[in-house]
Amino acid sequence: MAAYPAVVSLLQTLEQLQRTNPQLIQCHTAKTLDSLHATAEYFQDVLEEASKRRYDPEKIKYLEEKIRVAASDAEDVVELKIDQTIKGSSWKFGISGKLLYRNLREVVKKINSTKKEVMKIVSDFSTSIRNADDDQILELSGDSLIGTSSRSYAVLPNLEDDIVQGLDDDLEKIVEKLRGPLSDLDIVTITGMGGIGKTTLARKAYDHFPIRYHFDIRVWVTISQDFQSRNVLLEALHCISKQTNIVITKDYDKDENELADLVQKKLKGPRYLVVVDDIWSTNVWDSIRGIFPDCNNRSRILLTTREIKVAMYANPTSPHEMDFLNLDKSWKLLRDKVFGRKHDHPFELEEIGKKIAEKCQGLPLIILVMAGHLSKMARTLESWKDIAQTLGEIVTNHPDKCLGVLGLSYHHLPNHLKPCFLSMGGFPEDFQVETWRLYQLWIAEGFVRTSGSGKSLEEVAEDYLEDLISGNLIMVRKRRFNGEIKACAMHDLLREFCLTEVEMTKFMHVARTGLVPTLPAQKHNVRRISFQTSSYSVDNCCKKLPVVSRSIYLFSERRPSVKLEVFSHFKLLRVLAIFHEYDSFNSFPLVITKLFHLRYLHVRSYGNLPTSISKLQNLQTLIHEGNYNVTTLPREIWMMKNLRHIHLRGACYLPSPGRESILNKHLSLGMPNLEEISNICFTSCTNEIFSSIPNLKRLIVHHTPLSEGWGLDMSMLTKLEALKCFCDLPWTPISIKMFGLPTSLKRLTLTGWFRFHWEDISTLVMLPNLEELKLKDEAAWGKVWRLNDEDKFQSLKLLLFSGLYIQLWEASRDNFPSLKRLVLKNCIKLKEIPADFGEICTLESIELHNCGTDAEDSVTNIEQEQADMGNNVLKVYRHNNHWN
Repeated sequence: MAAYPAVVSLLQTLEQLQRTNPQLIQCHTAKTLDSLHATAEYFQDVLEEASKRRYDPEKIKYLEEKIRVAASDAEDVVELKIDQTIKGSSWKFGISGKLLYRNLREVVKKINSTKKEVMKIVSDFSTSIRNADDDQILELSGDSLIGTSSRSYAVLPNLEDDIVQGLDDDLEKIVEKLRGPLSDLDIVTITGMGGIGKTTLARKAYDHFPIRYHFDIRVWVTISQDFQSRNVLLEALHCISKQTNIVITKDYDKDENELADLVQKKLKGPRYLVVVDDIWSTNVWDSIRGIFPDCNNRSRILLTTREIKVAMYANPTSPHEMDFLNLDKSWKLLRDKVFGRKHDHPFELEEIGKKIAEKCQGLPLIILVMAGHLSKMARTLESWKDIAQTLGEIVTNHPDKCLGVLGLSYHHLPNHLKPCFLSMGGFPEDFQVETWRLYQLWIAEGFVRTSGSGKSLEEVAEDYLEDLISGNLIMVRKRRFNGEIKACAMHDLLREFCLTEVEMTKFMHVARTGLVPTLPAQKHNVRRISFQTSSYSVDNCCKKLPVVSRSIYLFSERRPSVKLEVFSHFKLLRVLAIFHEYDSFNSFPLVITKLFHLRYLHVRSYGNLPTSISKLQNLQTLIHEGNYNVTTLPREIWMMKNLRHIHLRGACYLPSPGRESILNKHLSLGMPNLEEISNICFTSCTNEIFSSIPNLKRLIVHHTPLSEGWGLDMSMLTKLEALKCFCDLPWTPISIKMFGLPTSLKRLTLTGWFRFHWEDISTLVMLPNLEELKLKDEAAWGKVWRLNDEDKFQSLKLLLFSGLYIQLWEASRDNFPSLKRLVLKNCIKLKEIPADFGEICTLESIELHNCGTDAEDSVTNIEQEQADMGNNVLKVYRHNNHWN
């Protein structure tokens, strides 16, 4: 839905104008802005309501397009006039305000006209809502109840029935849970991505002979997105009637409460199994949970859902999460479907067949679709190679079988999550997106609103990502030890759906084939574009894009062949992300500093940032990947009050605001919104600088050959949570106490030739919130780390040593009462891990990478001792060469 982000973006633009440019708003202008804001809020309410109702799809599409165009056109006018006013030579309060007022009057006139049309459409909806309860005719026929709680998409029984291979282990676990000794009514949950085989697994368990024997009554109800409680109750009664020989047709005219009472009565007494298939929300679960009585007789409910949150809500203890098939199982499923289980396959097709299976990424649904396609093709090597090259096209050409099934998860999303999901289409295939980058892009695009929640924009964005992951729409690629997500990606099949949806809704245009990317015919609709071809010239394409384009992504291995002046065409650009891995612009493109509305900038160039970077007053995220030499940031960067994140590639000197500066009245305020800065020199870590960035949360510091001194007092950074310190040259060891670490610190990484004595490392117990400590490459120096009884790292959950020369580690479990993960890399002299570490009740894993045999033997002893005591939680991982 492109209409919703357009409306939200308009609201944010209006609110920002009123907040940051009050000098432009006179009395009449204020009233006009209020009127425009009220209309945008009305559009937002209409879209929210439409997403909850079952209106005519074609009318909804027409409604959304009207709203999208109206909101986008209004925002274009507002931002263009702001841009002209601020940059114009006639910067005077009265003249500027009048110009803005005249233009806003025309905008309001047009958008009010659209509002009247929308109101007419909405009023028509109230008389044309399709009422499934009134229109639906129930029919009893054989083993099925036709019309009850039917799915809102075409079920694929032939595919579902074939997704059986690779489920034996899953089936065994589900059957074990269903037949478990717990006497109370227990809820067993199955969750996973659409098309992964949840319903098939549930059906196999439902029909499994030991299960049929174990339960007196088995009931299957399908919920789906189009939930109607009456139909679910009737479906349950139908199942009960078949197994009890009770005729219940006469009860169809009862109301829902009477039907619910009847279901309860029929289930009281016998041991029952109820499968609740394809449930989407916790509200639906709440509405049906009370129907099923707890008779203390080992009855069970088996629930399937795409939503991890729903599974956890129904039963927080270990939902069964279905995983993708591995390559061997994928190939077996593909091979048996094409050739039959009892027939051999041509040997020359095995290698290419495995490549096709691998491209399906372990999703049974797409494997079966590909198998069906292969069954119709010539069984030749050339034919199969062609299919391997066009897998994406084949999937796209089977929307009912593939994209339609996965699209259900997307269409079920609330409006505020849909643009976040669609934005993933802006990244190339198999691209792993760091979460911090994704959050900042969502914020810059205007997808994230706090709505008075009290949370920061980043916290709200994190909630959005968690919701998308819970719905199995985005996959986690990397996590921190504490479960925090570091990087994510999208399954290729979901990406195909995403790319189809972004084009259809005019949300984004993605150019991903050919040397010269093509643009859609209606280029005036393009507000976001992503160039994802390996080598291209984007000059001509960029010249054809409208000035109202808001986001441009450029992906290539090399620096794209582009004349930088082309970017001056985009007056309203918010996001400019130029990803090129192996090359840089010779100097920073100065034309970029003319993009006043820019909020997110990612560029790679040699040399320092120019002083004109300060013109980007709306910039929130600055990612500058220059060379690895020490560079200097301009003093004028202190004028950029909206900066939240500064990511620099090499070490960089940050000058102080400077009391003598002519701009001191602006600079002295500092950067109050800055939360993260990477790779600044130790020399820049002064009280004056730290006092100017009081809300800093994450910091990376380098001690370089050009750094002077080694003092690092960070005690005034009372919100600092993560600190990484790199030492690029040997120095005289000092006390870590001189760092003045704030008590707010949660993550600390020390890398390089710091050579802190182990006694200094012990003083880190004074950091009460420290959860993660990483010591790398001679950061700590000495052969023995001896901890006293009073040395307790109370909150520490992750401890990592890498490249340290420690030999003896004298400690006990009491020194690390909360430790979850211990990682040792290249600690070849370490003799042993403290023997009683296995008794740390929170410890989940010990990992050894290229450590000595003595250390490995000590871990083996710990592992064996814990196994003998029945501790199955502790896992030991060894990835090492044996050192003598």
